[in-house]
This record gives sequence, C-alpha cells and structure tokens, in this order.
Amino acid sequence: MIGLEAAFPYIDTHTAGHPTRAVLGGIPPLHGRSVREKREDFERRFDHLRSALLHEPRGHAAMVGLIPVPSEVADFGAIFISSYVYLGMCGHGTIGLAKTLAFTGAISQESGDRFTLETPAGVVDVRVEWHEDGRLGAVSLKNVPAYRRFEGLEVDVEGVGAVRTDILYSGMWYAMVDADQLGVALTPDTASANLALGWKIKQAIADVTDGLPEMLGLPAPSVLFYSNLGQGHSRQFLVLAPNKYDRSPCGTGTCARLAQLLLRGELSDTDTYRAENIFGVPFTAELAEKSEVAGTTGYSVIVRGEAHLISQGTLYLEKGDPLSKGFLSR
Repeated sequence: MIGLEAAFPYIDTHTAGHPTRAVLGGIPPLHGRSVREKREDFERRFDHLRSALLHEPRGHAAMVGLIPVPSEVADFGAIFISSYVYLGMCGHGTIGLAKTLAFTGAISQESGDRFTLETPAGVVDVRVEWHEDGRLGAVSLKNVPAYRRFEGLEVDVEGVGAVRTDILYSGMWYAMVDADQLGVALTPDTASANLALGWKIKQAIADVTDGLPEMLGLPAPSVLFYSNLGQGHSRQFLVLAPNKYDRSPCGTGTCARLAQLLLRGELSDTDTYRAENIFGVPFTAELAEKSEVAGTTGYSVIVRGEAHLISQGTLYLEKGDPLSKGFLSR
C-alpha cells in the first residue's frame, strides 16, 4: 500500500482482563538459536518496534506483546515484550498465546491437549482443555521453578515507614506485600492510589536489590499486593509501573505467591491456591514438583486460567507519521 513503511498482523486477547497482543507478522528474522538469544537480538536491533506496536496510539501503558519465534527444543517459542521492559516469562501471555493458537488452528482437539513453549526463562509445559464444540476452555501451564531470595526484607518507604516483603523469582522477580497490614483495599476504585503506593515500595526495593547478580538482566521486583480472603484464597494486585498494573491476578506472580505460602507452611503441598484480581476473576495454582534451584528449594507450580478473544487486524506504520514510534504519558 502506498505510504506505508510496515504492516503487522495481530490478534488481541485478554486473560482475566490483561491484554496479550500476538504479533503474527512483519517482524524481521531474528538471530540466535535459543528464544532468549532471539529476544536479545530483538532488543538490540528492533526495540523501536516494541514501542511502536505497544505504546499509544496503537496500544497503551498496560499492553503486553508476544512475538512467536521458532524453537529448537519446544513445539513453539515466544518472546514477551511490554510497554516498559522485556519479560523472562509471562503466565497470562502464555494463556493468551494458547487462545491465539486455537483461533488460528495451530492447535486443535485433533492435535491433543498439550504443547511445550520455549520462553526466555525456560521451557514450560502447557495443557489445554477443549469444549465439546471444539472451543478452547481453560489453559494450565507448568511454570519454571519459583524460589525465595529474601525473607522478611525490610525497606523504608517515604511517607509509609518500614515495609516488610518476601522476594521470590518465578520467571520474573516479585516482592510480596501484605495489603491488609498496610490497610490497603484492593478494589477497582483504589487502583490509582495503590499504583502510587506500590511504585514507592518498588523503588525502595530496587535501591536495595540493585546490582545483585541473580537480578541482572531482569527488571526490579514488581510489588504484588495480596489480601487474604480465606484459607488458600487471596486477592492480588501487581504494580508494574506508576501507570501500569496487571489486570489479571498475574500468572507468574501467582506461582511465586503459592511458593511463599508453601515456604511459610500456610498451605500444604496438596492444597490448591485461588488468586483473584480486583474484578473477582480467578487463577488457580497447585504444586507440581519440588527441585533444587539456585542452592535452595524450587517450586514448579501449575497455574490455570482462561483467555478470551478481543480483535484481529493489522497495525500500520505510515511514512511521515510524527508519532510512528509510539508514545507513553506517565
């Protein structure tokens, strides 16, 4: 088409409210054998496409993108990109990918009820449930092992005082913060206030953890507020940036939260954990197995949720557009 620099076909889904934009074409071939190497090549050479495809006017601060890539060790490969950072693993995005694969016919009842996915954090096992009419139902993924790096880390937060947190890894880093102890309500009406508070806490944690070898190459721990609703049942609100929170309960964050509950002895190895977002839409999680990771106990968690289709189309970059690279207002 005359006047176009590039075109990118895409499918948008949401998983418990949080978007996943699968970019199905238009990305130049990426160098590297592993998905991690391909992600590093994308970041090095095509980071301008991340902002163009995810930021306004084509997206927004909360948009998460997914670029399918070939894998030498799994059925599929995927690079997860977001409005601010690159992700090692993304639970809601993996569930969204399964929905996209089912919609395009890449997986079906005939192809079975499982596939493997190589992510920058490692290979995850994905199981899918099919309705009798062939529609995709719930999706379960066995995540990379979660483990705890800090227990009871105390940080001083301006205007708040001392905040205690456990910091765990589950493909990304998460700082667990008890919302009840801070008197924080996790509701849609308090989202803006919780973003401001969570960002202060995240900055304080980043000052303490900056430069630690195991955290190099990944963003600082995001703040996962949790509020207990009963035995094995919590509400979760994940603060990613001053203007960005995870609309879902957060798939990898739920894995980290279950690992924390197991380490504390608040749940047993056979219990199921239910995490809901501020809209009451849940993920469930259960322990698959334990292993030794980074000199400590790792918890491989299966998290289960469901994605829904939003739209299908093509994103264009037009010659002469002064905002073709995208923008974010913070």
